Amino acid sequence: MTVRDWPTRVETATDIPAVREIVLAAFDTPEEADLVDALRADSAWIEGLSIVSTLPDGTPVGHALLTRCHIGAAPALCLAPCSVLPEYQRTGAGSAAIRAALDAAAKLGEHAIVVLGHPEYYPRFGFDRASEHGISVSFEVPDEALMALTLDADRPLPSGKVRYAAPFGID
Repeated sequence: MTVRDWPTRVETATDIPAVREIVLAAFDTPEEADLVDALRADSAWIEGLSIVSTLPDGTPVGHALLTRCHIGAAPALCLAPCSVLPEYQRTGAGSAAIRAALDAAAKLGEHAIVVLGHPEYYPRFGFDRASEHGISVSFEVPDEALMALTLDADRPLPSGKVRYAAPFGID
């Protein structure tokens, strides 16, 4: 399949098994799929911020998740994990799910988002180095891998350490 406009929508209860399969297929271990399941049961879960990209028949092939975290004392969102079935990777399915998740977050009035990921990939969505905004984490990561984004240019990003939801297992 080539790059195209992928349909996206909010995850439904019937999508949960498909989302698990997408995440399992996209990563080498089940840790990320288990994380999604644990986040779904955690207070960090925000309805409407788990997004799937689908085939025209509605079958999910990609997934992006935003959950509550904090930067210092300020509420923010964490983009993780993002997954696409291997046969649909590099077709735009992941980008479509991420863009839809960011749009949904903006509609909810959210503005600060962090991601720990590939520094070549996430800048296309507007993410830049978190360290440039005074944002850090309590564990070792390459500086370029921790990125942040504001969805509202009139609201600067908060500064401080990122506190992830308990299921991430990060102090």
